[in-house]
Amino acid sequence: MTQTILLGTAGGPAPKAARNAPAQCVVVDGQTYVIDCGNGVARQLVLAGVPLSSVRAAFITHHHSDHNADLGNLMLLAWMANLDHVVDLYGPAPQSEIWHHFLVMSRFDIDTRTGDEGLRPLDELGRPHDVAEPGIVHEDDHVRVTCTRVNHPPIDVALAYRVDTADRSIVFSGDTTPTDELVQLATGADVLVHEAMHVPSARRMAQMYNATTLLDHLMASHTSAEDAGRIAQQAGVGTLVLSHLVPSDLPIDDQTWLDAAASEFDGEIVVGSDLQVID
Repeated sequence: MTQTILLGTAGGPAPKAARNAPAQCVVVDGQTYVIDCGNGVARQLVLAGVPLSSVRAAFITHHHSDHNADLGNLMLLAWMANLDHVVDLYGPAPQSEIWHHFLVMSRFDIDTRTGDEGLRPLDELGRPHDVAEPGIVHEDDHVRVTCTRVNHPPIDVALAYRVDTADRSIVFSGDTTPTDELVQLATGADVLVHEAMHVPSARRMAQMYNATTLLDHLMASHTSAEDAGRIAQQAGVGTLVLSHLVPSDLPIDDQTWLDAAASEFDGEIVVGSDLQVID
């Protein structure tokens, strides 16, 4: 049995009161595969009832901090919660370098706990992989994970992932503008979890921050809810889940998101919320 859990559905790095930072997981027969690791991902897994020791692999879509900030902390905290097997850590370069520097930063704590508590060294449990090209990135007895490159300027390599299990196929867009590559990756999938932006509200939100070119970035690097619906329609997916909602700190009711996506997609649409389970 496959479950998809939305651990965090906010977009952007600043903490939000109502939504956690971007993260999702797919749980298959007690094995957990995490896609993106925004701030607080370990806590969200615990709140979702997912044992940290069940994490088998993690997949980073790109190296903006709202997507990768807690990859190292996830491993560190899982290690303290009985993780005792190797976890594959996938993402664009410099994924391996980021993992190395996290270990350097955490060396005092790691060495202290290894010596004092008898834990297996954390260094042995994380196996990083730098992903650059489309194709199968991970395959085991429970899942096959495929990626494609998407368009999220100014970042050179940003990825979307498709997770195929015995009974489900789930695609995670990461951050992207509409791309043919994502449509191809998502074709025939049961579920597409896609970022979504409400453009009128994004214009208002941009005025709240000191980043003078934030609106330019949002318009050039992200996907409107309408375009997310269009991608789902083109790919023929069963269910479109709107997540990484931008903005997440202005009052936008679910119906507004639904209406925008439904203008282009005639399938089931879910406005994602934290800890929501997508069966």
